[in-house]
Amino acid sequence: MKRIAALLLGLSLMQTMPAAAIGYGQGKATDADGCPLDALAFDAQYGAYDAYATTPDRKRVILTFDQGYENGYTDDILDTLAEKQVTAIFFLTGDYAKRETALVERMIAEGHMLGNHGMTHASLPTLDGAGKREEIGSLHEFVIQKYGYTMQYFRCPCGEYDEMTLETAQSLGYKTLFWSGAHVDWLVDDQPDPAAALESLTDAAHGGEILLLHSVSSANAAILGDLIDNLRAKGYTL
Repeated sequence: MKRIAALLLGLSLMQTMPAAAIGYGQGKATDADGCPLDALAFDAQYGAYDAYATTPDRKRVILTFDQGYENGYTDDILDTLAEKQVTAIFFLTGDYAKRETALVERMIAEGHMLGNHGMTHASLPTLDGAGKREEIGSLHEFVIQKYGYTMQYFRCPCGEYDEMTLETAQSLGYKTLFWSGAHVDWLVDDQPDPAAALESLTDAAHGGEILLLHSVSSANAAILGDLIDNLRAKGYTL
């Protein structure tokens, strides 16, 4: 009996104790269509948890923006999306959802989707099971109460995950979205040259791409319209 009790205790601890974080990266190697192989491998390994780095629609590119804090460019980004008649997914942290009411309301009113980026942007693998549920669930409930909006997509803060995180998000009704395209755009004091960024993002575009962008980026705000035009010229829908 003591041995059985010890085994049950061990299983309980495995379900609640934090696990080692896995840092996501789409890698540089691609298939013949330019889709990163590591992103495809992620889909194959974790699709059972409703966790994806690409979309199966190989004629589509999905624009996503991580909204950690406001840096003055989101209105411009929304203006461009409205002009180009494109919708995007905006992944909100709790602080952003609480502080930037007018911008969040504009996102909803203009047909964009809100995603859950964690109440405090904590690395979920560092939290136990209850902590994971609180980080996702508390923001979920706040956005329902504040905006009357039910989120359905989750993005792991810092791109860090473990299987328990993906399983927890799924159990709360979420699909977890990573990405298959990105660039270094989050360093506000070291922004990429806009022309170079536009060329890089256009050249790396691929069918089924989930593109990660940060709204704090002046470069992204400057090139977004041209990027949308370039993606459409390559035959992709957004």
